[in-house]
Amino acid sequence: MEKIPELEAGLKKTEGDAVRYPIGIKLIVIISVISILSLGAITALVSYMITQDIRITAEDNNFTVNKRSAAEAETVLTGLRSGVNVLLNTLDAAARLPGGQRVALAEQAASYFFDENRHIAAVASLGGDALILMNERFFRENDIVQEMLDSFLEAEFLSLRRAESGEALIRNASPSFGVPLLALIYPRYGTASAGAALVLFSSETLSETFGTGANATYMVNDASDVLVHPNAELAAVAVNLGNRPFIRSMWENPRASQQNLSADEDGRRLFAAYTRLTIANAAVITNIEETRVFEGVEATTRRNIYLSAAVLFISGLFIWLFSKTISGPVRGLASAARHIEGGNFELALKPKTRDEIGLLTTSFQKMSQALGIFGRFTNQEIALRAMRGEIRPGGLPKHATVFFSDIRGFTEKSENFIEEYGDGASDRIVKWLNEYFTRMVECVEKTGGVVDKFMGDAVMAHWGTAYTAGSPEADAYNCVKAALLMRAALIDMNKGRSADDRKNPPVRIGCGINSGIVTAGQIGSERRMEYTVIGGPVNLASRAEELNKAFGTDILITEDTWRLIGNKLITEEMPPARVKGKEKPLRIFAVVNIQGVRGPKTLAELRTLLNIKAPDLSRLNTMAEEKKYKIEPQE
Repeated sequence: MEKIPELEAGLKKTEGDAVRYPIGIKLIVIISVISILSLGAITALVSYMITQDIRITAEDNNFTVNKRSAAEAETVLTGLRSGVNVLLNTLDAAARLPGGQRVALAEQAASYFFDENRHIAAVASLGGDALILMNERFFRENDIVQEMLDSFLEAEFLSLRRAESGEALIRNASPSFGVPLLALIYPRYGTASAGAALVLFSSETLSETFGTGANATYMVNDASDVLVHPNAELAAVAVNLGNRPFIRSMWENPRASQQNLSADEDGRRLFAAYTRLTIANAAVITNIEETRVFEGVEATTRRNIYLSAAVLFISGLFIWLFSKTISGPVRGLASAARHIEGGNFELALKPKTRDEIGLLTTSFQKMSQALGIFGRFTNQEIALRAMRGEIRPGGLPKHATVFFSDIRGFTEKSENFIEEYGDGASDRIVKWLNEYFTRMVECVEKTGGVVDKFMGDAVMAHWGTAYTAGSPEADAYNCVKAALLMRAALIDMNKGRSADDRKNPPVRIGCGINSGIVTAGQIGSERRMEYTVIGGPVNLASRAEELNKAFGTDILITEDTWRLIGNKLITEEMPPARVKGKEKPLRIFAVVNIQGVRGPKTLAELRTLLNIKAPDLSRLNTMAEEKKYKIEPQE
């Protein structure tokens, strides 16, 4: 009998009242709801107000950073263009000087220019008088050759033509040279070399103006190619961002600068601001992740939640201490109820008081004792499954395997008990049978079967009905395995018992197994019913069991079962038998063992193991009016 903690008294309710929830839980829930509503409302209101303030500040700061970065970028590009124009104008003026002076002035101007602007790789004037100047030091330090420049100019032919037509453009030259380079292409007016000018310069010049921090600033050109980006890999390959909704809307928007909340390709929400430059048809974009903006708010909210949880915990602790003497006994009874619901009917409940809780505990104890007795008279597992709704009223067709077993010579053994024990024979017979049934039921339940009923010394069980192993073959195999476990259990039980022992005789049984479609369900009256199976396959399993004595076997299966799992077993076919209710002779197979399992391999070895004498089937009397079977002669 399982011990349940002793129940305390103190619940002041009438006997007819039903306690649905523990008092302690009710109090904790009430205090918790009040605390959660008040603290939650305050936390939510404060968080909302702070969030709005921080949102406005973050947007203003992001927009300011963007404006400043765009202004610095425009200053850099404008200064770059101005410096290159001075150089080109100087070279144009030198072209009007005599030969020697012209060459000396041009070389001196170019050398001075590249010494002062080491970030510039090359300058080109493409028009009437084409001119290309290269910063040899820059080329040498970055492993650049003139062929790369020529290839780049050829690839940007259309951009140069657009510049000659009056457009200023900027292109990412990093993929062509393998180093961070940008190309500013713009038109030249009013000079002898009017046309297009190109300056190739290091993109690090712009990167330094954008700086680093929570706000990420990058730059794109009119084709949405990345020019400068905090992630250098994106700039190195000139990733195109034209598919981003924010970038598309920027170019479609007539406004030169704007800010809104957008999402990137990974779904992250960003505060994004842009400013389109007045030079080179480019745009500077600055964004910051929404989550980073509100990190402080979230941290404060978390702290408030932790504080609220601490308050709730302390409140719950005090309430628990206050309600312990009231809710303790109720929890004990609830625990006992759960044990009973789980099938453990016999509980030890000891009330300590004489109030309503004590009275309820006493009634509970009596009820558990009654249920314990009731559980022995019914199939407890089936009753629990029916209670849980897993088995519903009514019959259902099931492909099942049905098992019958019977003790050999039980009548004679009963008479011997009476002669040996006299008035105490009944108690001795029941004890002897209960020991046997206990071992047999263990074998059934271990293999997933259902014990249907005990009929005197007989056992009826079935597999694949209330629950199944997944297939008729698996259920049939489990049934035969249970029968083999019974055989092993009986061998163990019979150790030390001799055949002539009248007080504690050995037990020998015969088992019959058949498979087929049966009707399974709760059958009986309104006052009493049982979960059982009916149908032809059930009767045939019983007939198969009766043939064991005639055949000198302990386990027989029919052809229907053999067809399902015969390939897994060692069997020997017996002579066909004519049984009651069947017109055709019944094919019967004796089960020797499971394939590959240690033990007997032939029926002869099995009979020797079980001390069963082989019958002479040719001399067997099979009078139809006295027997339920008739042995057909072997061919």
